[in-house]
Amino acid sequence: MSPTLPSIRTRLTRLLVAVALVWGAAVSLAVWFVVSEEVDELLDETLQSSAEVLGRLLVIGGRDALAADAGPRAQAASTHEHFAWQLLGPQGVLLRSARAPQEPLLPLPLPGFADAPSGWRVYALRLADGEHMLYVAQTRGERREAALEIVGSAIGAALLVAVASAWWLHRRVRRELQPLAALAQALARYEPLPPAVALAAPTRRELQPVHDAILALGARLARRVANERAFSGHAAHALRTPLAGIDTQLAVAEREAPRTLQPRLWRAREAAARLSRVVAALLALFRSGAELQPEAIDLAALLARLPHDALFLEVPAGAQVVADLDLLSAALINLLDNAVRHGARTLRVALRHEDGLQWLRLQDDGRGVADARRAELAAALAAQAYEGRMGLGLMLADLVARAHGGTLALPPVDAGFAVELGLSSFAAASQPPGAQAAPPGG
Repeated sequence: MSPTLPSIRTRLTRLLVAVALVWGAAVSLAVWFVVSEEVDELLDETLQSSAEVLGRLLVIGGRDALAADAGPRAQAASTHEHFAWQLLGPQGVLLRSARAPQEPLLPLPLPGFADAPSGWRVYALRLADGEHMLYVAQTRGERREAALEIVGSAIGAALLVAVASAWWLHRRVRRELQPLAALAQALARYEPLPPAVALAAPTRRELQPVHDAILALGARLARRVANERAFSGHAAHALRTPLAGIDTQLAVAEREAPRTLQPRLWRAREAAARLSRVVAALLALFRSGAELQPEAIDLAALLARLPHDALFLEVPAGAQVVADLDLLSAALINLLDNAVRHGARTLRVALRHEDGLQWLRLQDDGRGVADARRAELAAALAAQAYEGRMGLGLMLADLVARAHGGTLALPPVDAGFAVELGLSSFAAASQPPGAQAAPPGG
């Protein structure tokens, strides 16, 4: 099992989330320091302003008038006050709000801001008569609570913005990575060999080098395959004529030789015929990537012309298939040879049309293969992993099917071995049914 590769999307998402959290924490700390200072400064200004206003009221209205209505109103509003105040004279606390303690907030009546030991932030204002001191104070807890409320709101907003930014960036990254997925899909359809399927143009500048490298690789592969096919084709053509001459000379020698030597000559002719079929298969392999020449083919007439030794063929009358004659003949020659070599005596042929394909089924009564082996062959055919897993017959049949836009299937059977050759249903044949050329190797 291959190890799981790291994901660019996952790595970027984690990085974005981490950056968002760090950014939110940094903003929160900055907000905490700034807001704490600003809140303290603002509340100090409020204390000072309140003290100045209250001091003017005391001077204008008189101490007795203020004392007459300060107590009940202060007691009634005690739960709603945000500040406390005290009016001090030479004898001590003269007047105070409901929240203010009975003892002076500050031990020394010095004007200005001071922090009381009891936890109050106090602003002391000396009145105009010079004898009285006004204290306006707020508890440190209330100041911290106000700062926490402001900081909490700022932190919540910062984290909300961070989370929203991370979510937006995650969606943006996924959208920006979609061209990579599109490139992978385009590569799945890309075919540099004839009939070629062009690779779609890249949609991002960063993908242009990858696109160019893939096209260059495809061009190199196409040239290599073309060279190999050219060599196979030349070699096959070079061997075909000498093999035909060998078969002719063996046929003459078989007629003229004594009866005791004829079995040996017959086996030599059989070996030459098998070699001819291999050459025909090589020619078919050479042509499997070239342009097809489909035509309507009568199956019974075609199979009757192909070499099948003592194999009895059951072919439905009038069955026709539209395909490239040379390629189909080469595939059938090798499939028939496989059936004979595996002990088959009878081969049943059937034809059906399904899912836009012509399914040519060949089932023999030979030894067959085990289910595990059949599954192994089917997997190798699906992956086009032929080397070391199968012989020339199945490989050639699969290449012929793929050249026709189809596939090769190995259906399970109770006895013998079955092969289904799927071929595209061409709209029209290039030649009438009776104009088939001679099959290769015949």
